[in-house]
Amino acid sequence: MGGKYRITGNKYPKMRRPRRRGRLVVLTVASVTVLGVGGWGTWQLIDVFTGGGEKASAAGSGTGCGVTTKASASPSAKPLPEPRAITVNVLNATTRGGLAKKTADELKKRGFKIGDVGNAPRQYDKKVKGTGLLLGPAAALDTALPVLGTQLPGAERRAEAARKGAAVDLVIGDGFKELAKQRDADRALTKLATPEPAPTTKKGC
Repeated sequence: MGGKYRITGNKYPKMRRPRRRGRLVVLTVASVTVLGVGGWGTWQLIDVFTGGGEKASAAGSGTGCGVTTKASASPSAKPLPEPRAITVNVLNATTRGGLAKKTADELKKRGFKIGDVGNAPRQYDKKVKGTGLLLGPAAALDTALPVLGTQLPGAERRAEAARKGAAVDLVIGDGFKELAKQRDADRALTKLATPEPAPTTKKGC
């Protein structure tokens, strides 16, 4: 060759290809992205298993609060007396004879104490149209009278403020046929002594 340099021997200089820096940059960015996504996913898994996600959700969205409904017993304001602690005066306000004694005998069998038995006073005689009228002092309105009322469902209950003593009256009315069946009266007594619990709603966060 007629140039300044000559090639001698059987070795030729190797020509290096230009480096592709663009591909190297892309690979580097992709590797960093993969590592970042993997780390984030790992952190999320740790958060789920440790409960962190639930706490964050509850704090952020406010939906972590739960409403719990519980049944709580609602006791009576006053303890109910047993039949044996209640003295009942049985008075007949009808024109049918013998009702007061017959009713008093049945109440005695059911555990009640019996006081006076006879005709109703003038203010009630032939003036009670329903099955009966239960009378007592003010304190008996939510104690003795409800207990006696289990024996004669539908009877009106009335308190007399000026009344003395603890005895109560059962005034037999025109609509009276008989006392409640004993099994029904016993069931009513049990239900009265153990009222169903009232539901209460509690919101907790």
